[in-house]
Amino acid sequence: MAEVGILIIDDDIVSQRALKNILDSEGWRVRIVPLAAHALGELASGEWNLVIVNVALANPRGPLFAILKELAQAESVAPEIRAEVHPDALPVISVESGNGNGNSRKRIRVMFLVPPEFAKHTLPILEREEIPYLLKPYHLHDFLEKVSELLVDAGAIAEPIRSMTGVSGAKKRRRAGANSRDSRRGTMFASRDDYQMSEEEMADFERQEEEDRKKRDKEKKDREHLG
Repeated sequence: MAEVGILIIDDDIVSQRALKNILDSEGWRVRIVPLAAHALGELASGEWNLVIVNVALANPRGPLFAILKELAQAESVAPEIRAEVHPDALPVISVESGNGNGNSRKRIRVMFLVPPEFAKHTLPILEREEIPYLLKPYHLHDFLEKVSELLVDAGAIAEPIRSMTGVSGAKKRRRAGANSRDSRRGTMFASRDDYQMSEEEMADFERQEEEDRKKRDKEKKDREHLG
């Protein structure tokens, strides 16, 4: 399968570093864009399987949000985005829907990250449009789980990369019910009530992450020794 490409649109340096470290550890190609104007050009390149965007940079009335919404709601392949940048002028953006006749463009998934101060105004819009999102602050487990689901939906990976190990039976049933409802209405946006973890569950997850890291380090050293 082709290399997984993830575009991050975020101007928060702390968030940039955290997201890149998490996604780099999975072996995926990650690019960070801190400006909405530059993001439009990256979207037009068609290189990405998943776009993760801080909603603070995508005003619901602006061109970037409109394009991301169209990408998030595309049924099969991503619409073609054309970005023409002229000196001393804002980018001129056009979006053309694919007709499905020999179209080789891949499906791109989109996830918004919503800081608390933007929740009141943006969550109703994201939920009405059925666009995936995570409300900050969020747990590492929730982030990876949502990214995994979106990459599977984009056809970038064959199966989810994270299991629900360590999550209680009641929580599994609640999430399964939420996933079933989301599947029926064709959306995968996160419910705030469904994405909570106890300290014990988080400790189990972090313990598993550390074991996986040690295993990868040992395999790398073994390969270097054999080489």
